[in-house]
Amino acid sequence: MSALHASGFPEDEIRARARQGAARVFPPASAYGSELFGAVGRGGDDVLDRTRLVPPAFMPRRLEKLIELAREPLYRDVDTATDIGGFPAQLPLYISAFGSTQVASRDLGVAAARQAARLGIPMVVGENIGPVNGTGRLGEREGRTLLGRIAAYQDALEGAGGVAVQQSTEDADAEIWNLVYSDPSVRPLLDAGRLAFELKVGQGAKPGLGGMTVVDAADAERLEEQYAVEPVLGDGTSRVLRSGSPGTFTEEILAHQVRLMRNNFPRARIWVKLPPARDVGAAAATAWAAGADSVTVDGAEGGSGWAPLAFLDDVGLPLAECLRRVRPGPEECLLVSGRMWEGARAAKALAAGARAVGLGRAALLAVDEDPEAGLDRLVAALALELQLIVSALGKYHPRDLDPDDLWHPDSSYMAPQPVPAAARVP
Repeated sequence: MSALHASGFPEDEIRARARQGAARVFPPASAYGSELFGAVGRGGDDVLDRTRLVPPAFMPRRLEKLIELAREPLYRDVDTATDIGGFPAQLPLYISAFGSTQVASRDLGVAAARQAARLGIPMVVGENIGPVNGTGRLGEREGRTLLGRIAAYQDALEGAGGVAVQQSTEDADAEIWNLVYSDPSVRPLLDAGRLAFELKVGQGAKPGLGGMTVVDAADAERLEEQYAVEPVLGDGTSRVLRSGSPGTFTEEILAHQVRLMRNNFPRARIWVKLPPARDVGAAAATAWAAGADSVTVDGAEGGSGWAPLAFLDDVGLPLAECLRRVRPGPEECLLVSGRMWEGARAAKALAAGARAVGLGRAALLAVDEDPEAGLDRLVAALALELQLIVSALGKYHPRDLDPDDLWHPDSSYMAPQPVPAAARVP
């Protein structure tokens, strides 16, 4: 039995999908003919969970598809391929950053990378991996290192996909982006236009704070010149808390950083990751105006790493509210994460304006259940649900979803909140 758990997350269902794949989208076939099925309701206070997808009766796009195909269209006619931050992707999905957390630093991070590459979906390599686990230069290709994690993805990449490498304040001191950009082993990604650099402004699990991990005494001594290392855990062991700096940003600083990235790394895509901050709409608009190819927003429900308990329940905007405050233009790419694991929640986020959704805890649980194909099966189930839902809404591509496809008991809740024009820094 695995020692990996995710309290408050639908772990059992995710593991079942990692074993059974698309079959888990439906009730057990053995129950057919002997059980009556109906809605059971989700409950809870999560706005996205309480929002419903609402198909119309009249579907002009279905008629267009019928004419195109010369037959009645089916759910399998939904095309899920899309563009994610400049990368082609087979689905509106990406693998969220795991960072240097101990869970991902085991073989799970490598297993997730390989399966994501096979699936043709992009992957974000989280911040702090280089300083904490090592860069992997000088020919070292071990999977726990920065270049080792990238290599695991790159070696399995066949078609769509790409890698985004995160950098935070401490990573900048270590010149992580310069290292990756100049390393010969990464050149195939760069030549194919499949490399991005993501500036980390914040994260969902602990907005306003930097990265946090638990390290042993030996690592603490090695890292204390670069990070804050404090013995506050009090668990009777030598393990200590390692905290990173959150960085300091204003609108001008963010815009300058994005422009600097575009100037210094002209062949890489430029991504920006934002926390679920109250001014997230203005921050996203600033990043896009400065030239970012993509903006990632973590809802307060997101996160796979170590965080103070108070932050998990009481700090940051829920994802639904972030989606209400961020209004991407037609060509602006918004990526979001936060409790993503199945097709309905993903479809709601896409209808609210996201281009793609990120799998974090769900991806780690899936590869923990089956390191060879667990993520494959989890994604197969999500993809089938997405095709069923998009087709039911009378559309044949996820990018065609829009807020009209959503209903919430408080009809004003999902109404878009405009971003002030002044927020768009030139």
